[in-house]
Amino acid sequence: MFEQMGSAGLQDLHFCQDPQTGLQAIIAIHDTLRGPAIGGCRFIGYPSTDAAINDAIRLAKGMSYKAALAGLPHGGGKSVIIQPPHIQNRAALMRAFGHFVDSLQGRYITAMDSGTQVSDMDNIAESTPYVTCTSAMGDPSPSTAQGVFAGIRASIRFLDGTDDLNHIHVAIQGLGHVGYAVASLLHQAGAQLTVTDIDMLRVQQAVKEFDARAVSPDEIYAVKADLFCPCGLGGIINQQTLPQLQFRCIAGSANNQLADDDSGMALHQQGILYAPDYLINAGGLIFVALQHAHYQDQVIQQKILAIDESLHELYQHARADNQPTNLIADQRAEAILEAAARTQHEAA
Repeated sequence: MFEQMGSAGLQDLHFCQDPQTGLQAIIAIHDTLRGPAIGGCRFIGYPSTDAAINDAIRLAKGMSYKAALAGLPHGGGKSVIIQPPHIQNRAALMRAFGHFVDSLQGRYITAMDSGTQVSDMDNIAESTPYVTCTSAMGDPSPSTAQGVFAGIRASIRFLDGTDDLNHIHVAIQGLGHVGYAVASLLHQAGAQLTVTDIDMLRVQQAVKEFDARAVSPDEIYAVKADLFCPCGLGGIINQQTLPQLQFRCIAGSANNQLADDDSGMALHQQGILYAPDYLINAGGLIFVALQHAHYQDQVIQQKILAIDESLHELYQHARADNQPTNLIADQRAEAILEAAARTQHEAA
Protein backbone atom coordinates (compact mmCIF):
# COMPACT_ATOMS: atom_id res chain seq x y z
CA MET A 1 0.00 0.00 0.00
CA PHE A 2 2.79 2.44 0.87
CA GLU A 3 4.42 1.66 -2.47
CA GLN A 4 1.19 2.59 -4.26
CA MET A 5 0.96 5.81 -2.29
CA GLY A 6 4.57 6.67 -3.02
CA SER A 7 4.33 6.07 -6.75
CA ALA A 8 1.21 8.27 -6.95
CA GLY A 9 2.67 10.97 -4.69
CA LEU A 10 -0.22 10.55 -2.26
CA GLN A 11 -0.01 12.41 1.06
CA ASP A 12 -2.30 10.18 3.10
CA LEU A 13 -4.97 7.50 2.97
CA HIS A 14 -7.82 7.17 5.46
CA PHE A 15 -10.20 4.29 6.19
CA CYS A 16 -13.49 4.17 8.06
CA GLN A 17 -15.82 1.34 8.97
CA ASP A 18 -19.17 1.72 10.73
CA PRO A 19 -20.85 -1.66 11.35
CA GLN A 20 -24.10 0.01 12.40
CA THR A 21 -24.73 1.54 8.96
CA GLY A 22 -22.56 -0.77 6.86
CA LEU A 23 -20.24 2.06 5.90
CA GLN A 24 -16.87 1.04 4.46
CA ALA A 25 -15.15 4.11 3.08
CA ILE A 26 -11.75 5.33 1.92
CA ILE A 27 -10.53 8.90 1.55
CA ALA A 28 -7.36 9.48 -0.47
CA ILE A 29 -5.65 12.86 -0.16
CA HIS A 30 -3.10 13.47 -2.87
CA ASP A 31 -2.06 17.04 -2.18
CA THR A 32 -2.97 19.98 0.06
CA LEU A 33 -0.13 22.39 -0.77
CA ARG A 34 -2.37 24.73 -2.78
CA GLY A 35 -5.39 24.40 -0.49
CA PRO A 36 -7.78 21.77 0.90
CA ALA A 37 -8.10 18.60 -1.15
CA ILE A 38 -11.37 18.48 -3.07
CA GLY A 39 -12.97 15.65 -4.99
CA GLY A 40 -16.12 13.59 -5.35
CA CYS A 41 -17.38 10.59 -3.44
CA ARG A 42 -18.02 7.38 -5.41
CA PHE A 43 -20.65 4.95 -4.15
CA ILE A 44 -20.30 1.83 -6.26
CA GLY A 45 -19.61 -1.85 -5.85
CA TYR A 46 -15.99 -2.97 -5.99
CA PRO A 47 -14.69 -6.51 -6.56
CA SER A 48 -12.22 -6.08 -3.70
CA THR A 49 -10.92 -3.59 -1.16
CA ASP A 50 -7.70 -3.32 -3.18
CA ALA A 51 -9.72 -2.26 -6.24
CA ALA A 52 -11.42 0.45 -4.19
CA ILE A 53 -8.07 1.67 -2.82
CA ASN A 54 -6.53 1.79 -6.31
CA ASP A 55 -9.52 3.73 -7.62
CA ALA A 56 -9.32 6.28 -4.81
CA ILE A 57 -5.57 6.79 -5.24
CA ARG A 58 -5.69 7.22 -9.03
CA LEU A 59 -8.67 9.55 -8.87
CA ALA A 60 -7.15 11.69 -6.11
CA LYS A 61 -4.02 12.26 -8.18
CA GLY A 62 -6.15 13.20 -11.18
CA MET A 63 -8.04 15.72 -9.03
CA SER A 64 -4.77 17.40 -8.02
CA TYR A 65 -3.84 17.77 -11.68
CA LYS A 66 -7.34 18.97 -12.54
CA ALA A 67 -7.35 21.62 -9.81
CA ALA A 68 -3.84 22.76 -10.77
CA LEU A 69 -4.59 23.22 -14.47
CA ALA A 70 -7.91 24.92 -13.66
CA GLY A 71 -6.09 27.40 -11.42
CA LEU A 72 -8.13 26.49 -8.35
CA PRO A 73 -6.80 26.95 -4.80
CA HIS A 74 -7.19 23.27 -3.99
CA GLY A 75 -5.33 20.01 -3.95
CA GLY A 76 -6.80 16.71 -5.05
CA GLY A 77 -8.68 14.15 -3.02
CA LYS A 78 -11.18 11.41 -3.64
CA SER A 79 -13.39 9.20 -1.55
CA VAL A 80 -15.03 5.88 -2.29
CA ILE A 81 -17.79 4.17 -0.36
CA ILE A 82 -17.92 0.46 -1.07
CA GLN A 83 -21.57 -0.15 -1.84
CA PRO A 84 -22.91 -2.95 0.38
CA PRO A 85 -25.11 -5.70 -1.14
CA HIS A 86 -28.06 -4.45 0.91
CA ILE A 87 -28.51 -0.84 2.01
CA GLN A 88 -30.68 -0.67 5.10
CA ASN A 89 -30.63 3.10 5.59
CA ARG A 90 -28.84 5.12 2.92
CA ALA A 91 -29.36 8.44 4.72
CA ALA A 92 -27.77 7.10 7.91
CA LEU A 93 -24.86 5.66 5.94
CA MET A 94 -24.22 9.04 4.32
CA ARG A 95 -24.41 10.82 7.66
CA ALA A 96 -21.83 8.37 9.01
CA PHE A 97 -19.63 9.16 6.02
CA GLY A 98 -20.08 12.85 6.81
CA HIS A 99 -18.64 12.26 10.28
CA PHE A 100 -15.67 10.56 8.58
CA VAL A 101 -15.11 13.60 6.35
CA ASP A 102 -15.50 15.93 9.33
CA SER A 103 -12.82 14.05 11.27
CA LEU A 104 -10.25 15.34 8.76
CA GLN A 105 -11.04 18.91 9.88
CA GLY A 106 -11.31 20.50 6.45
CA ARG A 107 -8.33 18.86 4.76
CA TYR A 108 -10.79 17.19 2.36
CA ILE A 109 -14.01 18.58 0.82
CA THR A 110 -16.33 15.99 -0.71
CA ALA A 111 -18.78 16.25 -3.61
CA MET A 112 -20.94 14.17 -5.94
CA ASP A 113 -19.46 11.45 -8.13
CA SER A 114 -20.52 8.14 -9.67
CA GLY A 115 -23.27 6.60 -7.59
CA THR A 116 -23.93 9.61 -5.35
CA GLN A 117 -26.60 12.25 -5.71
CA VAL A 118 -27.69 15.61 -4.33
CA SER A 119 -29.77 14.01 -1.56
CA ASP A 120 -26.66 12.11 -0.41
CA MET A 121 -24.75 15.40 -0.15
CA ASP A 122 -27.61 16.87 1.89
CA ASN A 123 -27.34 13.96 4.32
CA ILE A 124 -23.56 14.28 4.50
CA ALA A 125 -24.00 18.00 5.21
CA GLU A 126 -25.86 17.12 8.40
CA SER A 127 -22.53 15.86 9.77
CA THR A 128 -19.96 18.20 8.20
CA PRO A 129 -19.64 21.59 6.46
CA TYR A 130 -16.93 20.17 4.19
CA VAL A 131 -19.28 19.14 1.40
CA THR A 132 -20.54 20.64 -1.87
CA CYS A 133 -23.25 19.72 -4.41
CA THR A 134 -26.01 19.99 -1.82
CA SER A 135 -29.49 21.04 -2.95
CA ALA A 136 -28.57 24.58 -1.87
CA MET A 137 -25.54 24.57 -4.19
CA GLY A 138 -26.73 22.47 -7.12
CA ASP A 139 -25.72 19.52 -9.29
CA PRO A 140 -22.29 19.89 -10.97
CA SER A 141 -23.18 17.57 -13.87
CA PRO A 142 -24.45 20.34 -16.20
CA SER A 143 -21.23 22.28 -15.61
CA THR A 144 -19.12 19.20 -16.41
CA ALA A 145 -21.15 18.74 -19.60
CA GLN A 146 -20.70 22.39 -20.59
CA GLY A 147 -16.94 22.09 -20.15
CA VAL A 148 -16.80 18.87 -22.18
CA PHE A 149 -18.87 20.47 -24.95
CA ALA A 150 -16.49 23.46 -24.97
CA GLY A 151 -13.57 21.03 -25.18
CA ILE A 152 -15.15 19.15 -28.08
CA ARG A 153 -15.55 22.42 -29.98
CA ALA A 154 -11.89 23.23 -29.29
CA SER A 155 -10.87 19.79 -30.54
CA ILE A 156 -12.80 20.10 -33.79
CA ARG A 157 -11.48 23.64 -34.29
CA PHE A 158 -7.92 22.36 -33.88
CA LEU A 159 -8.51 19.55 -36.39
CA ASP A 160 -10.65 21.36 -38.96
CA GLY A 161 -10.06 25.07 -38.44
CA THR A 162 -13.72 25.57 -37.47
CA ASP A 163 -15.76 24.68 -34.41
CA ASP A 164 -18.91 24.05 -36.45
CA LEU A 165 -20.21 20.68 -35.22
CA ASN A 166 -22.94 20.35 -37.83
CA HIS A 167 -22.73 16.80 -39.27
CA ILE A 168 -19.75 15.88 -37.07
CA HIS A 169 -20.20 12.23 -36.02
CA VAL A 170 -19.70 11.60 -32.29
CA ALA A 171 -19.75 8.22 -30.53
CA ILE A 172 -20.81 8.61 -26.89
CA GLN A 173 -20.05 5.95 -24.28
CA GLY A 174 -22.23 6.38 -21.22
CA LEU A 175 -25.51 8.27 -20.92
CA GLY A 176 -25.53 9.19 -17.25
CA HIS A 177 -26.12 12.71 -15.99
CA VAL A 178 -23.08 14.12 -17.81
CA GLY A 179 -23.13 11.93 -20.92
CA TYR A 180 -26.79 12.58 -21.62
CA ALA A 181 -26.32 16.33 -21.17
CA VAL A 182 -23.35 16.26 -23.57
CA ALA A 183 -25.46 14.31 -26.08
CA SER A 184 -28.17 16.96 -25.84
CA LEU A 185 -25.71 19.81 -26.46
CA LEU A 186 -24.16 17.98 -29.42
CA HIS A 187 -27.57 17.25 -30.92
CA GLN A 188 -28.52 20.93 -30.64
CA ALA A 189 -25.27 21.78 -32.46
CA GLY A 190 -26.18 19.46 -35.34
CA ALA A 191 -23.87 16.54 -34.58
CA GLN A 192 -24.74 12.98 -35.57
CA LEU A 193 -24.68 10.63 -32.59
CA THR A 194 -23.96 6.97 -31.98
CA VAL A 195 -24.59 6.02 -28.35
CA THR A 196 -24.22 3.17 -25.91
CA ASP A 197 -24.91 2.51 -22.24
CA ILE A 198 -25.56 -0.49 -20.02
CA ASP A 199 -28.96 1.08 -19.24
CA MET A 200 -31.09 0.32 -22.30
CA LEU A 201 -33.80 2.76 -21.22
CA ARG A 202 -31.31 5.61 -21.45
CA VAL A 203 -30.18 4.38 -24.86
CA GLN A 204 -33.77 4.18 -26.12
CA GLN A 205 -34.44 7.67 -24.82
CA ALA A 206 -31.38 9.06 -26.63
CA VAL A 207 -32.34 7.30 -29.86
CA LYS A 208 -35.78 8.88 -29.70
CA GLU A 209 -34.79 12.35 -28.52
CA PHE A 210 -31.55 12.84 -30.48
CA ASP A 211 -32.18 10.59 -33.50
CA ALA A 212 -29.10 8.66 -32.36
CA ARG A 213 -27.94 5.25 -33.53
CA ALA A 214 -27.51 2.66 -30.78
CA VAL A 215 -24.74 0.08 -30.52
CA SER A 216 -23.81 -2.41 -27.81
CA PRO A 217 -21.20 -1.42 -25.18
CA ASP A 218 -18.61 -3.68 -26.84
CA GLU A 219 -19.25 -2.23 -30.31
CA ILE A 220 -18.69 1.44 -29.45
CA TYR A 221 -14.89 1.24 -29.79
CA ALA A 222 -15.03 0.14 -33.42
CA VAL A 223 -17.52 2.80 -34.56
CA LYS A 224 -16.09 4.91 -37.36
CA ALA A 225 -16.71 8.48 -36.21
CA ASP A 226 -14.98 11.85 -35.96
CA LEU A 227 -14.89 11.88 -32.20
CA PHE A 228 -15.20 9.40 -29.31
CA CYS A 229 -16.72 10.82 -26.13
CA PRO A 230 -16.20 8.48 -23.14
CA CYS A 231 -18.57 9.46 -20.32
CA GLY A 232 -18.49 6.33 -18.16
CA LEU A 233 -15.81 4.82 -15.96
CA GLY A 234 -12.07 4.88 -16.62
CA GLY A 235 -9.38 2.65 -18.10
CA ILE A 236 -11.20 2.28 -21.41
CA ILE A 237 -8.23 3.21 -23.63
CA ASN A 238 -6.06 0.12 -23.29
CA GLN A 239 -4.30 -2.62 -25.26
CA GLN A 240 -7.60 -4.33 -26.06
CA THR A 241 -9.45 -1.25 -27.33
CA LEU A 242 -6.62 0.66 -29.03
CA PRO A 243 -6.53 -1.53 -32.18
CA GLN A 244 -10.28 -0.97 -32.68
CA LEU A 245 -10.25 2.83 -32.59
CA GLN A 246 -11.10 4.67 -35.82
CA PHE A 247 -11.68 8.12 -34.38
CA ARG A 248 -9.88 11.35 -35.15
CA CYS A 249 -10.22 12.54 -31.59
CA ILE A 250 -11.12 11.37 -28.07
CA ALA A 251 -12.75 13.97 -25.83
CA GLY A 252 -15.06 13.01 -22.99
CA SER A 253 -15.92 13.36 -19.31
CA ALA A 254 -14.72 10.01 -17.90
CA ASN A 255 -11.88 10.16 -15.38
CA ASN A 256 -8.67 8.17 -15.97
CA GLN A 257 -9.57 7.23 -19.55
CA LEU A 258 -6.05 6.01 -20.27
CA ALA A 259 -5.19 2.67 -18.72
CA ASP A 260 -1.56 3.86 -18.54
CA ASP A 261 0.82 6.40 -20.06
CA ASP A 262 1.71 3.97 -22.85
CA SER A 263 -1.88 4.22 -24.07
CA GLY A 264 -1.44 7.97 -24.46
CA MET A 265 1.69 7.42 -26.51
CA ALA A 266 -0.15 4.86 -28.64
CA LEU A 267 -2.91 7.39 -29.40
CA HIS A 268 -0.26 9.92 -30.40
CA GLN A 269 1.42 7.41 -32.69
CA GLN A 270 -1.93 6.48 -34.25
CA GLY A 271 -2.62 10.16 -34.95
CA ILE A 272 -5.64 10.30 -32.63
CA LEU A 273 -5.99 13.63 -30.84
CA TYR A 274 -6.61 13.15 -27.11
CA ALA A 275 -8.19 15.69 -24.76
CA PRO A 276 -6.62 14.98 -21.33
CA ASP A 277 -9.57 14.00 -19.18
CA TYR A 278 -8.72 16.10 -16.15
CA LEU A 279 -8.60 19.22 -18.32
CA ILE A 280 -11.72 18.75 -20.42
CA ASN A 281 -13.90 17.48 -17.56
CA ALA A 282 -12.89 20.19 -15.06
CA GLY A 283 -16.20 22.06 -15.36
CA GLY A 284 -17.76 20.16 -12.49
CA LEU A 285 -14.79 20.76 -10.19
CA ILE A 286 -14.74 24.44 -11.12
CA PHE A 287 -18.44 24.64 -10.26
CA VAL A 288 -18.20 22.90 -6.87
CA ALA A 289 -14.99 24.67 -5.80
CA LEU A 290 -16.16 28.16 -6.69
CA GLN A 291 -19.69 27.54 -5.38
CA HIS A 292 -18.16 26.46 -2.09
CA ALA A 293 -16.15 29.70 -2.09
CA HIS A 294 -19.34 31.73 -2.87
CA TYR A 295 -18.30 33.03 -6.29
CA GLN A 296 -20.96 34.54 -8.54
CA ASP A 297 -22.52 32.35 -11.24
CA GLN A 298 -21.19 34.56 -14.04
CA VAL A 299 -17.60 34.14 -12.86
CA ILE A 300 -18.05 30.37 -12.60
CA GLN A 301 -19.55 30.17 -16.10
CA GLN A 302 -16.70 32.17 -17.64
CA LYS A 303 -14.10 29.91 -16.05
CA ILE A 304 -15.86 26.78 -17.32
CA LEU A 305 -16.05 28.11 -20.88
CA ALA A 306 -12.32 28.96 -20.71
CA ILE A 307 -11.67 25.20 -21.01
CA ASP A 308 -12.02 25.76 -24.77
CA GLU A 309 -8.99 28.04 -25.03
CA SER A 310 -6.94 26.08 -22.48
CA LEU A 311 -7.38 22.86 -24.41
CA HIS A 312 -6.74 24.44 -27.82
CA GLU A 313 -3.51 25.99 -26.53
CA LEU A 314 -2.44 22.62 -25.09
CA TYR A 315 -3.01 20.99 -28.48
CA GLN A 316 -0.79 23.60 -30.14
CA HIS A 317 1.95 23.01 -27.57
CA ALA A 318 1.78 19.24 -28.04
CA ARG A 319 1.92 19.57 -31.83
CA ALA A 320 4.90 21.95 -31.67
CA ASP A 321 6.79 19.50 -29.43
CA ASN A 322 5.47 16.38 -31.23
CA GLN A 323 4.52 14.91 -27.86
CA PRO A 324 1.37 13.19 -26.55
CA THR A 325 -1.14 15.66 -25.14
CA ASN A 326 -1.42 13.73 -21.87
CA LEU A 327 2.35 14.03 -21.33
CA ILE A 328 2.26 17.81 -21.85
CA ALA A 329 -0.72 18.14 -19.49
CA ASP A 330 0.98 16.01 -16.82
CA GLN A 331 4.16 18.07 -17.05
CA ARG A 332 2.24 21.31 -16.66
CA ALA A 333 0.27 20.07 -13.65
CA GLU A 334 3.39 18.66 -11.99
CA ALA A 335 5.22 21.97 -12.51
CA ILE A 336 2.41 23.82 -10.71
CA LEU A 337 2.48 21.36 -7.80
CA GLU A 338 6.28 21.53 -7.58
CA ALA A 339 6.14 25.32 -7.49
CA ALA A 340 3.66 25.13 -4.59
CA ALA A 341 5.97 22.73 -2.76
CA ARG A 342 8.95 25.08 -3.24
CA THR A 343 6.93 28.03 -1.97
CA GLN A 344 5.92 26.16 1.16
CA HIS A 345 9.49 24.97 1.73
CA GLU A 346 10.84 28.50 1.41
CA ALA A 347 8.17 29.83 3.76
CA ALA A 348 9.16 27.24 6.35
